[in-house]
Amino acid sequence: MPFKKLIEPLKDTIEYNKFETALPLQKLILSKIKGGASLFAIGPKGCGKTTSLVISVIQKLKYAFEDAPRALIFVKDKQAALNLEQVFNSFKRGTDLRVYCAYEEHNIDTQRDDIYIGTDIIIATPKRLNKIFYLNGINLNELQLCIIEDAEFLFSGRNLAEVTRTPESIGKCQYLVFSTKFDARFKRWQESFMYNSQIVKV
Repeated sequence: MPFKKLIEPLKDTIEYNKFETALPLQKLILSKIKGGASLFAIGPKGCGKTTSLVISVIQKLKYAFEDAPRALIFVKDKQAALNLEQVFNSFKRGTDLRVYCAYEEHNIDTQRDDIYIGTDIIIATPKRLNKIFYLNGINLNELQLCIIEDAEFLFSGRNLAEVTRTPESIGKCQYLVFSTKFDARFKRWQESFMYNSQIVKV
């Protein structure tokens, strides 16, 4: 791709922010993600992981559609969710895509009701997402993208188990994992819901 075949609102945002040259990771993965590949994107801070994530989701979804979310992004905590939401808001100008954050420090009934009203992209902590799901507060049947940002957080507490449970409730879906390193425990995912996934490193 990297920035040539994007929807017009994204092109406008990238030009406005003077992103003239794609970052190393963006050059390697944007076209792969657009083509539907599930992958592990591995690279150090500053190589373009977050912007690749945001650009790819907006490019894939394009516009608001019905009520059920089409992209689910797992993050470490409330602050990570709010930070990622801010990046999405800066890149999705000119689109009507809806982004919603779900995390522990907020009333779960309110979150469930907000999600029920309709959203396209959910940014959530694993624990809160699963609680909302088991309260029948989220429909994952239309999900196209399941993503983990800064996946190192998975290996503390019960985060890995919480995230691993989610694909059991998802049909066909594209999976993207962004991390600074490929952990051996990811191999279990390669043998199950991320079968045939690619590993891309910079």
